[in-house]
Amino acid sequence: MLKIVFIRHGQSAWNDPSRFTGWADIALSPLGKEESALAAVTLKKSKYSFDEVFQSELKRAEDTTKIILIGMKHKRIPVKSDWRLNERHYGNLQGLNKAEIRAKFGEKQFMLWRRGYSVRPPKINKSNSTYKDIYSNPVYKDIKIPLAESLADVVKRVIPFWKEAIIPGLKTGKKILISASGNSLRAIIKYLDKVSAKEIVALNIPTGIPLVYELDKNFKPIRHYYLGNQKKIAAAIEKVKNQGKK
Repeated sequence: MLKIVFIRHGQSAWNDPSRFTGWADIALSPLGKEESALAAVTLKKSKYSFDEVFQSELKRAEDTTKIILIGMKHKRIPVKSDWRLNERHYGNLQGLNKAEIRAKFGEKQFMLWRRGYSVRPPKINKSNSTYKDIYSNPVYKDIKIPLAESLADVVKRVIPFWKEAIIPGLKTGKKILISASGNSLRAIIKYLDKVSAKEIVALNIPTGIPLVYELDKNFKPIRHYYLGNQKKIAAAIEKVKNQGKK
């Protein structure tokens, strides 16, 4: 049996006021740092260790990785960054408050933009506060940066990453941690568990809590579970579900 651990980055400075973040490179909040440190404690107590870490190109995932590896006293472990693990690009919604968008456009449109599988939000324009930092970032110089993405778009970039970068490591028995964002992880989970486009809308992933997938020899999921206090995990999932509500 194989195991792989996923972790959605700790709470960011924009998760707390519930703003659309996307590719905006926002740092962890103080709580996010605490969540990441607690994840390290939880993983260490559960006797997990890693041979390799994959993370997005976003600071919030990078800092989550760093805090976890320091907390677990892991040294000299290869850490590889890949833009394909980035959060979904929320277009011109990036930087805007979710509750205000919900109030302005209504529940149906809000949920389509936030969670609709094939619906893209409005394309980002140069007046958006996050535009300059994203499109001038040298990290992305060799790719065509999207102007907005649906979850279906994220699936198209994440699944090739899974097959090219993760499967080879699993084949050699490597213990892998993936540190990424909510939608990039939802894309992987959709693929692994064969979740329908309709059902994936209801999947909520809490910040800073290790999610373990046990896989068979063909890399198909046997079962999955979060590590930690189950009541607190349930509350954290509910908090993600209710983002954007007053």
